[in-house]
Amino acid sequence: MENKKNRSPKDRKTPLQIMFGQLVRQKRLPQGLSQEQLAEIAGLHFTYISSVERGERNITLGNIAKIAKALQCSLKDLMPY
Repeated sequence: MENKKNRSPKDRKTPLQIMFGQLVRQKRLPQGLSQEQLAEIAGLHFTYISSVERGERNITLGNIAKIAKALQCSLKDLMPY
């Protein structure tokens, strides 16, 4: 059996991470924001936003709050459950 630590980020995606990323994208696109623009507003790197949207990040609560504020929505609007 392969060690979990040796798997690449895209192999470690969880359903929750994937759904969260989809919700971020669904909130971002209607606002006409690129990933780069969202990242700048949120104070994060655009590659981080990209990996969040792909479900490759186990994102922290602090960064969820930054993204929600940048998208002008509540934390619960980004929660799939």
